[in-house]
Amino acid sequence: MWFCPWDGSLLMVEQGAIQIQFLCPVCPYKHSITQKHKVQVTTVRKKTDDVMGGNKAWENVDKTAHVCPACNHNEAYFIQMQI
Repeated sequence: MWFCPWDGSLLMVEQGAIQIQFLCPVCPYKHSITQKHKVQVTTVRKKTDDVMGGNKAWENVDKTAHVCPACNHNEAYFIQMQI
């Protein structure tokens, strides 16, 4: 992604009369594309917190007798919370 140096808007790609060019949709800025532009950015994933509290949240939960159709386990664990 390339941004306009005048106003910071995202530049659009447009087929000009002779060649392809970057065009700002807000101001009259134009930049001819004469070579390939490639920028590779490596990103690092952020560590996220467990929304439900992780494994500790499941230590003191309610359970009921219900047969799981996938694994045939006889108990279902659940948490009740007010949102």
